[in-house]
Amino acid sequence: MNNAADSASEISPEMRAAESDSGGPRPTIKLNVSYGTSHHEVHLPAQSTFGDVKKLLVNKTGLEPEEQRLFFRGIEKGDNQHLHLEGVKDKSKILLLEGNASKERKLEETRKQNEMSKAFEAIASVRAEVDKLSNRVTAIEVAINGGNKAAEKEFLVLTELLMSQLLKLDSIDAEGEAKLQRKAEVRRVQTLVDKLDSLKARNSNPFINSSNAVKVTTQWETFDSGMESSGTRSDNSPSTKISQDWERFE
Repeated sequence: MNNAADSASEISPEMRAAESDSGGPRPTIKLNVSYGTSHHEVHLPAQSTFGDVKKLLVNKTGLEPEEQRLFFRGIEKGDNQHLHLEGVKDKSKILLLEGNASKERKLEETRKQNEMSKAFEAIASVRAEVDKLSNRVTAIEVAINGGNKAAEKEFLVLTELLMSQLLKLDSIDAEGEAKLQRKAEVRRVQTLVDKLDSLKARNSNPFINSSNAVKVTTQWETFDSGMESSGTRSDNSPSTKISQDWERFE
């Protein structure tokens, strides 16, 4: 609980000017403020305003001045009304109620938290699916490195499954940390599709040097820049062409 000196230090500059003009500090009074099931004490000059009381209550209640409603003797008081002129004395009781602005702010915060939780869950679901697809891509890579060939259909199926995960990521409305996670997952899927294109080229020609594998012409940066792909995959590529505006991934 703040003492009188601490509370007085939070009085507005206008109140201090009034004290100075009057020749010195005014008598300090203690007010008992009731807010829900909690009670707070504030100390301030008797000639202060109800607006000054609200400023002292910010740190105690977490409510900004515009989110507070103060009542004395059952009547709501305005910020510019002076305590002593309204009959407020030492140890008077003040009732504090939460204003609509505070309720709306809390509702908005709750809504954002719920949306973020949904985004994290959706991204986690996609990540789990991409993990499975990544294992399948790795299996193909191991086979090709070992001199074996993979079925052409496997490249087509895996690429389409990966692109479907990109579409799922695109549908996720994310902000903050969730947005960063979504972006990271998008890039992981892009890398896997690129690897599939390279493996497909090696699978078709086992003697081809991996460094000379068919270059992927789809510019994956478009997922971050919002521009459409400037290249076109070859007819032999199993990748599905996505023409949507990927700017939403940013």
